[in-house]
Amino acid sequence: MSYFLQQLINGLQLGFVYALIALGYTMVYGIVRLINFAHGDVFMVGAYVGFYALASWRLPWPLAIVAAMVGCAGLGMFIERVAYRPLRSAPRISALITAMGVSLFLEYFTSLRFMFGPDYRAFPRPFAVTSFNIGGVSVSNIQIIVFAVSTFLMVALTLFVNKTRTGMAMRAVSYDHDTARLMGINVDWIISVTFGVGSALAGAGGVLYGIAYPQINPFMGVMPGLKAFVAAVLGGIGVIPGAMLGSLIMGVVETFTSAYISSTLRDAVAFGILILVLLVRPAGILGKPTREKV
Repeated sequence: MSYFLQQLINGLQLGFVYALIALGYTMVYGIVRLINFAHGDVFMVGAYVGFYALASWRLPWPLAIVAAMVGCAGLGMFIERVAYRPLRSAPRISALITAMGVSLFLEYFTSLRFMFGPDYRAFPRPFAVTSFNIGGVSVSNIQIIVFAVSTFLMVALTLFVNKTRTGMAMRAVSYDHDTARLMGINVDWIISVTFGVGSALAGAGGVLYGIAYPQINPFMGVMPGLKAFVAAVLGGIGVIPGAMLGSLIMGVVETFTSAYISSTLRDAVAFGILILVLLVRPAGILGKPTREKV
């Protein structure tokens, strides 16, 4: 039983990190119906900003997370302005191909020697790792920090979306761009803010991932980004609580697969879940089926 609980805690740790990435996917899709495949690479950039903040700038870890969030928010808004906004009225396939192009550009540009370089780097842990034994289950201070920071950011996002004027404008734009524009909402700015907020969460996730699994490289965002996308689809793409729920399920299932079956199957199980969801319930757990005119 203690082994089961230990794996559950490990799975929740991974799930909380996935949630911070998946929220960006689901927010952007909810606003502009775009799957931003470059989002996993924004997560990678956040990890590197955290790396330099801790190793070179000697910032405390909370400020390293803030620096990563600010840097990734700016990057996300820049990507939206340069790569996606000119294609706003183009067919969706054009924006999707562009998203793949932006993803590959970020991966290979940051792997150049004058940028981050192609080599793996050990992520500096800003404190000694200590564990607490609770009922026969070991919980580390890193896991507590991941749970606490992720929960705080998700609660803050929920309050932002539901209680602020900008959040209300985001919800209005998600329903209908033209109507929101007629009501005086700056739709372009709201879309840009959505990219910024989602990217900021991914940046925080990058730092937490680096602290929990202390090795980073320019291609580290590929698999977490894809799995977070699967988690968003599982919970209901475009639904913020669904992204959180799907991510926790994904993290637990992936960890249990490694613990009880085989670590080589963890990725196969993740994408098997995507196929199963698309076959059985395409709208996701919390999503509502919709009809589109074609």
